[in-house]
Amino acid sequence: MATPVVTKTAWKLQEIVAHASNVSSLVLGKASGRLLATGGDDCRVNLWSINKPNCIMSLTGHTTPVESVRLNTPEELIVAGSQSGSIRVWDLEAAKILRTLMGHKANICSLDFHPYGEFVASGSQDTNIKLWDIRRKGCVFRYRGHSQAVRCLRFSPDGKWLASAADDHTVKLWDLTAGKMMSEFPGHTGPVNVVEFHPNEYLLASGSSDRTIRFWDLEKFQVVSCIEGEPGPVRSVLFNPDGCCLYSGCQDSLRVYGWEPERCFDVVLVNWGKVADLAICNDQLIGVAFSQSSVSSYVVDLTRVTRTGTVAPEPMQDSQPPAQQPPNPSVPLRRIYERPSATGSEPQRVKQNSESERRSPSSEDDRDERESRAEIQNAEDYNEIFQPKNSISRTPPRRSEPFPAPPEDDMATAKEAAKPSPAMDVQFPVPKLEVLSRPPVVTSTPAPKAESAIIPATRNEPIGLKASDFLPAVKIPQQAELVDEDAMSQIRKGHDTMCVVLTSRHKNLDTVRAVWTTGDIKTSVDSAVAINDLSVVVDLLNIVNQKASLWKLDLCTTVLPQIEKLLQSKYESYVQTGCTSLKLILQRFLPLITDMLAAPPTVGVDISREERLHKCRVCYKQLRSISGLVKSKSGLSGRHGSAFRELHLLMASLD
Repeated sequence: MATPVVTKTAWKLQEIVAHASNVSSLVLGKASGRLLATGGDDCRVNLWSINKPNCIMSLTGHTTPVESVRLNTPEELIVAGSQSGSIRVWDLEAAKILRTLMGHKANICSLDFHPYGEFVASGSQDTNIKLWDIRRKGCVFRYRGHSQAVRCLRFSPDGKWLASAADDHTVKLWDLTAGKMMSEFPGHTGPVNVVEFHPNEYLLASGSSDRTIRFWDLEKFQVVSCIEGEPGPVRSVLFNPDGCCLYSGCQDSLRVYGWEPERCFDVVLVNWGKVADLAICNDQLIGVAFSQSSVSSYVVDLTRVTRTGTVAPEPMQDSQPPAQQPPNPSVPLRRIYERPSATGSEPQRVKQNSESERRSPSSEDDRDERESRAEIQNAEDYNEIFQPKNSISRTPPRRSEPFPAPPEDDMATAKEAAKPSPAMDVQFPVPKLEVLSRPPVVTSTPAPKAESAIIPATRNEPIGLKASDFLPAVKIPQQAELVDEDAMSQIRKGHDTMCVVLTSRHKNLDTVRAVWTTGDIKTSVDSAVAINDLSVVVDLLNIVNQKASLWKLDLCTTVLPQIEKLLQSKYESYVQTGCTSLKLILQRFLPLITDMLAAPPTVGVDISREERLHKCRVCYKQLRSISGLVKSKSGLSGRHGSAFRELHLLMASLD
């Protein structure tokens, strides 16, 4: 009888380098749970397909960092607000700019699409909330009432109300038809980061930096319950589609709450740090988090999570079997939203009349076209996601499959040991195992190229060390007794060599530190290079990389040859450090180097300029040498491939 596979409840799906600079905002498509949009300090909006490494499309036009992004419900339009207060709307199917909306005096902190009409709401650092008509390219209403930045906006499911959360510790509810505030919900003692409407009932949830979640009755305009004791500021909440519970993305965990009475159904440990957005698809919760220029995605199997019933005493462990879900209550406690019918008097979608607008654009639209571009970087994924919506489908649309769950670590090890030929061509560490009650997932990942093994930066076991190597070989374990002297002699084997290596490294680091305290950074780097130990160079660069102001042109001439060695290292941490240092050099000094080399010679003798020109020539020659190495490694998959592709784009001017 086959042993059932025990799969994980939560796992990390992928990590990508989303922008050339820091990521400042992101959002998941709530309809599919598969589309991700990111905004960065590089003034771009990039679109990604979850679990795929390459960017689908890059949208340009903003001239300041993108502070907020939002997708509409059908995932056909995207709106992005920048630090300067401008708002741009793109049509993803047509791959072009649709509208540019100007009016806010400070950076855009929050955005949301109306669920039915062609409207966008925006909240800003200037404390104002504006409702925009996309078709007419104008502001319909301006709502005033908050005294600090508006951090979150959400339309009600019926499209009649707008909820706003702000740094002034309040939540406000606005009547769109009357154009005025309906109610104010005080009670939080810190900035309110997020609000979310119940999908069916007149209920609103708000999460704050005071580590509380409050539930508000929208008929009686009073608090229903308050959940306290969150492990950190609440930044992301999401109701289950049937409204049975609320998910809260906490620091490294997912918590499942009920509100009448307030209780915690379950806690799932997820190492996602500060999660930024949540979506649900195929009984899986997708969470995304970002740090600097990287974005990570995570999956939680909701079939293994308790969503109703008694309070969960402890966090769920992966070894527990799936929880049996009791039936949900069928009778709602409050009034239910009335959605507009398909034949109602709501405004028509922009998509239906945008074609005529594109055929006869105004002069202002022409300027938007020139300033904004939609660069399709992955035509295959773009056509698969967006283009099928423009054609008549002869067959039912393909439903996205759930992400396969990896098995438990010990189960995976046992199965790998039992296989006679464990060759697997998969991109992510997810074995092709037949999981009960899950449809098979077809993978088309190409076979990886033959490459030198990379030693990961984080690992559970030391490289090259096994417990059996330190113990005497025994043929019959039942009849053998281990002698203490033999065991100790085996354990001490190689200890003296390891101590010599660590002592030498400590001495080298002390030397570099002494030089740094008495001289400048250039002298300390020269001393580290003279030691001829890459580990010392890596330790020093990890410090210098944290402060970009330490970098000078003469420092680049010394570091670049070491970076070339690091990029070819078998250690992942060395490669990461080399990529970070090279990225800093390219961003800070490549424009200076190219300008100096392209400038005409000056009349007379300028010694300082000649020295600077000589350093630029040396750096240029070294960068050209590294460029070929970066180009050859840009085809790799995973985190390294993304880093090398980013560097290859930055070095394009060298070709």
